[in-house]
Amino acid sequence: MNQDQHTIIAAGLVKKFGDFTAVNGVDFQVRQGEIFGFLGPNGSGKTTTIRMMLGLLAPTAGEVHVLGISVKQNPDAIRAKVGYMSQHFSLYNDLTVEQNLRFYGTAYGLSNAELHEQMKVAVDLAGLGGREKVKTEALSGGWRQRLALSAAILHQPQVLFLDEPTAGVDPVSRRDFWELLYQLVEDGVTVFVTTHYMDEAEHCHRLAFIQRGELIATGSPQTLKETLMEGRVVQIQPSDTASAIELLKEAIELGTLPLGGVELYGSFVHVVLLDDTQDERLIRDLFKNTGVELHSIREIEPSLEDVFIACMREG
Repeated sequence: MNQDQHTIIAAGLVKKFGDFTAVNGVDFQVRQGEIFGFLGPNGSGKTTTIRMMLGLLAPTAGEVHVLGISVKQNPDAIRAKVGYMSQHFSLYNDLTVEQNLRFYGTAYGLSNAELHEQMKVAVDLAGLGGREKVKTEALSGGWRQRLALSAAILHQPQVLFLDEPTAGVDPVSRRDFWELLYQLVEDGVTVFVTTHYMDEAEHCHRLAFIQRGELIATGSPQTLKETLMEGRVVQIQPSDTASAIELLKEAIELGTLPLGGVELYGSFVHVVLLDDTQDERLIRDLFKNTGVELHSIREIEPSLEDVFIACMREG
């Protein structure tokens, strides 16, 4: 990865829709050959930012440069150099895998010779060999996802924009999809991706958290975990998670425990202790005589999801 060369530069990016400000003064840089994750709740400005970077939406203020080209001044110049895929990527169900790829390759302006070669490359990369004659409607969600990625990279883009590309796809297919992304990055492609999945965010080289149109944190997953988490995370396994969460949140409201947050993680509950002088005994005392048993309680390293939730809460 070339750490000195920036493929994407956003400076003072603003987008307003009437009186509503969807993106407010966003600044970030994406290095060549890295996976840059863009995380935020629904309505935080993620898709609007991507659309401005693609030249599909004109910014109200600010500038975006992609591959050294001003998107505002010359949006057409970048479109042949970038690929875009979202969870709603349009595939034609009544067409086969091969016919879908041929349609998109033609739309990208590839010659017959180029299209033949790039279809083979894309099919091989995505593991779609043997499925070329299968209609898209017969593919599972994971294979449709691979086909959509194949269509987005037919023209060999230098930058790939992915807007929640794995939403609604099973965990195994999501893992396989990310393996494909790493193959692209090894070939020098820069990837800008939005996702709701924290396990995917962990695989990004760097991340940016956005809330209500404003960036609130940027850095590698490890850096964010080391610098942004206030307090200590304690993981408990109660006999009744719903009752445990209710008791803990009541303690926060009453101010009887110095807690920064309470979140459910499967059969566990993560609790943020804000006062470093306190220990897990405070939590044990809270549950005495409540009918809720604590099967286990221990301090853990904060996960990226712990950090993200804490940032969103503070923001």
